[in-house]
Amino acid sequence: MADLPFHDTGDFEDADRGFIAKLTPAVVRSRNGEVVWDNDSYAFLNAECPETAHPSLWRQSQLCAKQGLYEVAEGIYQVRGLDLSNMTLVEGDTGVIVIDPLVSTECAAIALALYRRHRGDRPVTGIVYTHSHVDHFGGVRGVTDGNVPILAPAGFMDHAVSENVYAGPAMNRRAGYMFGLALPHTPDGQIGCGLGMTSSTGTTSLIPPTLDVSRTGQEEIVDGVRFVFQLTPGTEAPAEMNFLFPDRGALCLAENATHNLHNILTLRGAQVRDARVWARYLSETLTLLADRADVAFASHHWPTWGKGNIVRFLQEQRDLYAYLHDQTLRLLNKGLTGAEIAEQMRVPPALEQVWHTHGYYGSVSHNVKAIYQRYLGWYDGNPAHLWEHPPRESAIRYVECMGGGAAVVAFARRYIEENDLRFAVQLLNHAVFADEGNKAARDLLAEVYTRLGQGAENGTWRNSYLTGAKELADGIAHTSVTTTSPDLLAALTVEQIFDSLAIRVDGPKAWHESLAIDWHLTDLGELYRTTLSNGVLVQRLNPPEEPVDLTLRLTRTQLLGLLAGKGVEGVEREGDITALQRLVAVLDSPGRDFAIVTP
Repeated sequence: MADLPFHDTGDFEDADRGFIAKLTPAVVRSRNGEVVWDNDSYAFLNAECPETAHPSLWRQSQLCAKQGLYEVAEGIYQVRGLDLSNMTLVEGDTGVIVIDPLVSTECAAIALALYRRHRGDRPVTGIVYTHSHVDHFGGVRGVTDGNVPILAPAGFMDHAVSENVYAGPAMNRRAGYMFGLALPHTPDGQIGCGLGMTSSTGTTSLIPPTLDVSRTGQEEIVDGVRFVFQLTPGTEAPAEMNFLFPDRGALCLAENATHNLHNILTLRGAQVRDARVWARYLSETLTLLADRADVAFASHHWPTWGKGNIVRFLQEQRDLYAYLHDQTLRLLNKGLTGAEIAEQMRVPPALEQVWHTHGYYGSVSHNVKAIYQRYLGWYDGNPAHLWEHPPRESAIRYVECMGGGAAVVAFARRYIEENDLRFAVQLLNHAVFADEGNKAARDLLAEVYTRLGQGAENGTWRNSYLTGAKELADGIAHTSVTTTSPDLLAALTVEQIFDSLAIRVDGPKAWHESLAIDWHLTDLGELYRTTLSNGVLVQRLNPPEEPVDLTLRLTRTQLLGLLAGKGVEGVEREGDITALQRLVAVLDSPGRDFAIVTP
């Protein structure tokens, strides 16, 4: 830590620049009085870094915890510190355009009210979603009812909906670890996540875009404000875009360049991102937009002012992703596995000395493994790893080979004394998975998780380790976040609705079931046929005329209601209604609170 540039306070100056006012108190509640955001709970960060935190992460959290309304450029403002992301407000001819309205409607409404308190009661005249992650659209109904232009990158709806619905339950459970949602906000607990402080837990919403941005160079005018867009698909999100305000010298970088190393594969789970494409789009940003900007801001963190600083920032961010990509490929082509590459990877010294390249949210270690995964998948080529036992069965055998649970704990204590916490965790994890009732192993594993977490520079690693320790001691914490809101479900296409059903079919339970249902969507003028056989639900649009078990005539809204268990009232039907009941009977329900650190 001694070689880190703690003398460089430029980020603190930039984070404070343009400050207008704070929200006091910085607490947001839902309609029923439940606290969904509490930035005041991080007041302890005003103190010196304690022994329970990595000094570099403590510094990053001090910056991220700054909250209030800030002026970025003439007519451009940001509300920061009132959710995981920033909400940007751009004043137009008659009102204000909102960019990325946070995670929750409650937080977005409070953020807009803070802006209006100091800039006047301007109506919202447009919405821009920079990309398809929920922290950039979820609060939209807190600022508008939808009677305004809403701009988003092409493919936004497909990715926004599919990511949050198809694998949503598993992602939300894992997000609880990543953001430390069950941890107390204390110097020895949750101190942020590197990208921001945490995610709010209020109401998520979605209003579909009215205008797709489909090409780089596309220009649009909203409420008199001119935008020049750069599409960046496959970078931080599958659908994402940067844009320039050419008349104001301001550049929005979405989440493609923020003050940290971002994730190539987020710990909550997602599709692996393309570090090669990410770097190339940043090069394109440098070529097309950077020299036209006096300030660059993003949907997280604080802005960068001055053309030279903007160019340097973008070059360093680009070189960071390009270096990790190219060196991972170089080493995997020499036969190294993802874990081996991650162990020896170090970024160039010039980049290590820059704060915004540090792994507060992503990390060199797990990003390298993600790049390996993108190209070669989970299998490292060693046949010994081709058909291993699953974790619990492997653990039972490992512990037996080592002489039982007590012997494993004894070995682990020795490695702890030698400060080899990483191997101590491996051993103790085997002991717990072999016998989750082994209290000595659980307690010692929780202790080592705590030490690893409090020593981590990466906020999401810290939260994951500390949450694992908490659940070993207290049991599974309830998953408080859900992204499958009514708006997201309502935004599903009919194809996505049937896809979401197909992934819920309990295959073995449905092995011997066979049925076909025709769904006439009267409001859309479409006919879908779903066929269940061999444990697989298959859909087909406009099928040929063939006998089916059941025919239903209904609207898309009635379809959603029917599948949610609201009955068939008002739905015209012909044939055997038990076919629908047989289909519902083989559907499984996802688990929200499944075990992670125990079998």
